Amino acid sequence: MIRFAVLGSGSGGNSAVVECGGVRLLIDAGLSAKQLCLRLAQLGIQPEQLDGILLTHEHGDHVKGLNVFLKKHPIPVFATPATRKVIQIQGIEGGIWKTFETAQTFSIGSAVIQSFTVHHDAVDPVGFVISHNSRQLGVVSDVGHVTRSMIDRLRGLHGLFVEANYDDGLLESDTKRPWPTKQRICSRHGHLSNDQVAELIREIAHPELGRVVLGHLSSDCNKPDLVLARLRACLAEIGHHHVGLHCACQDEPTDWFSL
Repeated sequence: MIRFAVLGSGSGGNSAVVECGGVRLLIDAGLSAKQLCLRLAQLGIQPEQLDGILLTHEHGDHVKGLNVFLKKHPIPVFATPATRKVIQIQGIEGGIWKTFETAQTFSIGSAVIQSFTVHHDAVDPVGFVISHNSRQLGVVSDVGHVTRSMIDRLRGLHGLFVEANYDDGLLESDTKRPWPTKQRICSRHGHLSNDQVAELIREIAHPELGRVVLGHLSSDCNKPDLVLARLRACLAEIGHHHVGLHCACQDEPTDWFSL
């Protein structure tokens, strides 16, 4: 069995935890070290019980709490060489660094992690498929567009945690963001829209896909009811009403989702 929970997700910080076969992994550390510890405790996990931290990329909302967290809890950190280099230039120290090449498959205990390239304006961003026995969880955060290779990597999943950053209409009408920022968000190296996530789900949905958790929703340019309605309509069209949908939020952790 694999189970996972999202500690928090949004522009203010992103982090999730995965547990399988006695292995506990933190994915990104974009909340403060204090919040990481508090939210892990809410889920019954102490920091010293973690077996590793997987990093998707180096942006602050994914590594903000890493420096303080590692000073108190020096556990292994898994990142690509380019991501590690940038993070250490930023002054983040501590931990036991383990590097992997993009598209490499490696193991942490009984958990098998397959990394794959995604397109985002970071130095070497990756997604993950985490497997244990016959169960698979996909993790895709901060990606500008869906590629064929990404779809191929995400086929056969039992669960998926994926960003759904913005609604096209809300982003277009937003008055807080200047046009260049909007262009960056919806570029091929920005973030996924609700429509793009729906098309991804359309491609990979199958009878054993049980759960999709949506993260990184913009507080201004998206709403849970909008993305949930869009995905429910998509799933209904392709006959997969059974898929459970949930939106993670910024301010509190989700419950555990079991696959």
